[in-house]
Amino acid sequence: MALPDLNLLVTLNVLLTEGSVVAAARRLQLSPSAMSRALARLRRATGDPLLVRAGRVLVPTPRALALRERVRGVVEEAEAVLRPALRFELATLERSFTIRCTEGFAESFGPALLRRIAAQAPGVRLCFVPKLDKDSTPLREGTVDLETGVTSKEMGPEIRTQGLFLDRLVGVVRKGHPLARGRMTAQRYAAAAHVLVARRGLETGAVDRALAQAGLARHGAVSVGGFATAIRLAAESDLVATVAEKHTRSLWRGMQRFALPLALPPFTVSLFWHPRLEADPAHRWLRSLLRAVCR
Repeated sequence: MALPDLNLLVTLNVLLTEGSVVAAARRLQLSPSAMSRALARLRRATGDPLLVRAGRVLVPTPRALALRERVRGVVEEAEAVLRPALRFELATLERSFTIRCTEGFAESFGPALLRRIAAQAPGVRLCFVPKLDKDSTPLREGTVDLETGVTSKEMGPEIRTQGLFLDRLVGVVRKGHPLARGRMTAQRYAAAAHVLVARRGLETGAVDRALAQAGLARHGAVSVGGFATAIRLAAESDLVATVAEKHTRSLWRGMQRFALPLALPPFTVSLFWHPRLEADPAHRWLRSLLRAVCR
């Protein structure tokens, strides 16, 4: 039995990534006609059309969608096998890393991380991008190198996870706020006007479930999409913001914070990355640096 042409895997990976014969040809420095012939060979080899025309564009078939991640992984593994081993020197490392996290995490832990990077690998650059959801697609596609947050069912099963620190929810108010004086009770907390964090997950759900068990409910005067905005609004009003304590520690400095009068367990803030970067020495170094900073 003749062995298949493994070069077709590289072509298939580019075609499925670009979704265009012309763009794939340009990326592989081939003519469009040569790429069309390669697509015809792939169709014969797989027994599937792979890309079909829908108007002026090509769209992947269900088989192509099922193959896309597997093909990408095989090609990346093959490239890693054939790539010459490079000596890892921090002092001369020139590389950019993208970290997806909340604004609070970047402001709380970013300065210490940047100081360590500047001392050990001055050629390394960081890019913090906002975390608007828990979708792990950016990690899979390689647009993000690392991500921080709380583990959820929405994370892909292949994503690597490591705990960074335990955190808890606390209340924060402006200095001089009435809630900053006297004993905090569930009744006093619930009766206040709150700025609610509307993202899905434990930020609001755990608090409201605990209050409901006591027959109480919060009055939400306004809803926002993240902790940073909630803290800014609370700092300039009589609103109460309920936020992750360590995760946002640089944001509530100068404000009054109090422990919630509710039986809420702590939660783990974790670090996430894709397995293709597991053994990358520069990525391993950055992971260890981030763990040390958060510790």
